[in-house]
Amino acid sequence: MKKTAVIVAGGSGVRMGAELPKQFLLLKNKPLLYYTIDTFLKTYEDLDMVLVLPEAYTDMGQEIIDAYFDKDRVRITIGGATRFESVKNGLKLVEDEAIIFVHDAVRCLVSPELIRRCYEQAVETGSAIPVVAASDSVRLLTEDGSDALDRGKVVLVQTPQVFHSKLLIPAFSIEQKEKFTDEASVVEAFGMKVSLVEGEKNNIKVTHPPDLVIAEQLLNGSQV
Repeated sequence: MKKTAVIVAGGSGVRMGAELPKQFLLLKNKPLLYYTIDTFLKTYEDLDMVLVLPEAYTDMGQEIIDAYFDKDRVRITIGGATRFESVKNGLKLVEDEAIIFVHDAVRCLVSPELIRRCYEQAVETGSAIPVVAASDSVRLLTEDGSDALDRGKVVLVQTPQVFHSKLLIPAFSIEQKEKFTDEASVVEAFGMKVSLVEGEKNNIKVTHPPDLVIAEQLLNGSQV
């Protein structure tokens, strides 16, 4: 089955408080984005990639590709105002039937094992959503305050979220809604069920400055 990774790096990184979007910040002297691209391309030699970037940073993204990777395997497109629009733009470049990985560029510590686990599940069931158990207590905000939830019934969602193209591409034809925070929510709104797989604690999303420090420690092999 053909494999395509849509790497979503369309954000501005405001929460990081840096001049550059966080996907371009240096991590051990290489752009954070490098590690994400490198892991996917090395995991499957027959995988191609669509990199979704802010319009102002497409040249910078191309420089990273030219410096480190086979440019024939990676295409660039421009992101939208929302994640939904960015992913939709990326999916426009998927021409053939494929298993599609949608991944946050700033989850730069994704492992080949997780990528393979998600692929195998998606081939079998049509979808694969990696999740990890909630280790903290969880509460649901309500109009009257908040309610405690059973954390044993709560999981935290990660990427890559992986789907057969026959499911994912038609799902993105529906109208965008505020509740669409990931691809799984879009596919479910389209009327399809999704399958969960075990994620990884180290598959963190670099969002705030301390996350960059943690990511470097993990790359160095330290336990955090």
